[in-house]
Amino acid sequence: MTLFGVIPVWKPTGMTSHDVVAELRRMTGQRKVGHTGTLDPAVEGVLPICLGQATRIAEFIQELPKRYAGSMVLGASTDTQDQTGRILREEPVGPLDPSRIDEAFQQFQGEIDQVPPMVSAVRVGGRRLYEWAREGKEVPRRARRVKIYELVRTGMGREGDRLRIDFEVLCSKGTYVRTLCVDIGAWLGYPAHMSRLVRVQSGPFFLQDAVTLEELGEVARRGNWEDVLVPPDAALGHFPSLVVSSSARQGVLNGMWLQLERPLDFQAVGGLVRVYTEEGEFCALYRLSAPDIARPEKVFRNG
Repeated sequence: MTLFGVIPVWKPTGMTSHDVVAELRRMTGQRKVGHTGTLDPAVEGVLPICLGQATRIAEFIQELPKRYAGSMVLGASTDTQDQTGRILREEPVGPLDPSRIDEAFQQFQGEIDQVPPMVSAVRVGGRRLYEWAREGKEVPRRARRVKIYELVRTGMGREGDRLRIDFEVLCSKGTYVRTLCVDIGAWLGYPAHMSRLVRVQSGPFFLQDAVTLEELGEVARRGNWEDVLVPPDAALGHFPSLVVSSSARQGVLNGMWLQLERPLDFQAVGGLVRVYTEEGEFCALYRLSAPDIARPEKVFRNG
């Protein structure tokens, strides 16, 4: 049986996202497995894994905001911008009013520009930045626009001459939280780095939804994958739905354009809709070309 759906996996520290995909391939015995957004080996958290034809919706889940709980340290910078790197600069942190930190957090909400860190996988000059970094080279990088939806301080505490600041952030795809920590530190006038990060939400999946690899091992042994598989359309609940008649089902599966009896809101034009039959079968994602015309984007045949 080919599995078709999404499993929100809890990725442990020490594993890459590709390691998790490899584990799921081994457990399920199928090759069509993919993740929805890389997590660094030092970061644990929610990593939705798509199986079967659900790998075709990975790009849409990946585009959704992600929430992290983390900590940053003022008073020391590192060459990786996180706790795994070599310390570059240290400076004792004097008394700092919490309201000043909250003010700094406020400055970084909304759309901001970030320069990708040298340890990232962004390509510059035909090579990934981390490849340049391994050779001890730093190359010019273009800033990228990202969005910080929420950024709140959740705690703080002294660590010798340094100050630890705990936070929670909801951000867009492509946000480098480690760089956010460094930039906040610079705004406050101190070297800084990210010391801890946990992804607690990825799109529609939350910490409490996630399944550990140990639990999945037991699922594989019992063969009860339906207990952990989330139907692909449930992972796409942010898209509106559209119901077609049973007689139109085969046309949808064949990639037929749809003429809608009831035009949708003009503002929805260009967006995606989930297409269901009257019996409730999810069979496709369509894109609105006009308020009353939709064309196929992804079609799902028999899972």
